[in-house]
Amino acid sequence: METGFDFTKRQGRDFVARHGETVFNAARRLQGDHPHTPLTRAGFAQADEMGRALRELLGVRPPLTLWSSSAGRALQTLAIVAEHLELDWHQARTDDRLVEIDMGSWGGRYYADVVAEVGPVIDAGGLLRCAPDGERYEAIAERVGGWLADTNDDPGDRLVIMHGISSRVLRGVATGAPVGACGAPVLPGDPQGSVSMIAGGVETLVHRGTGHAPA
Repeated sequence: METGFDFTKRQGRDFVARHGETVFNAARRLQGDHPHTPLTRAGFAQADEMGRALRELLGVRPPLTLWSSSAGRALQTLAIVAEHLELDWHQARTDDRLVEIDMGSWGGRYYADVVAEVGPVIDAGGLLRCAPDGERYEAIAERVGGWLADTNDDPGDRLVIMHGISSRVLRGVATGAPVGACGAPVLPGDPQGSVSMIAGGVETLVHRGTGHAPA
């Protein structure tokens, strides 16, 4: 992916968070880019934990720009986190470029059923195998890289609520990670409810979540 930007010199800090557990995750279904799969009680608890961790680190009403995937589960997570930070959820900005990987015809199906047909869909590094009619990792890198480029010179810090796979790619692009076998820079996955801080191209784990979704 070529953007012309060196994101290791990006303005401000990015707090990149993975949404809480959803009903799809709990049922072991491939979620992909489904627009709205609601949080479970565990997912709301994970969002609470993220909010408490960020409040402890940043204090009340920190000067953050709120960003979210347009998916309902990300916006639900942000609502809880914003309440802890005493920030206005209605000021959040959404961007479709932050959504999860499109799993094509595999999306919404049970992992077990897809595995029975095609074999393992998660590799040793925890990456989802691309569906034959689904999105490729290069395409994810292109779209999240576009978002990074468009916000590269924005002043101040950002809180970004995303998804398991798309956040791994964004974190990889933002830290200048090498391109892997999947065709994109991808960092290791963190559990649902995790928050990482990226500053000057260096990532620090702020809060490790308690989720367990495969990807």
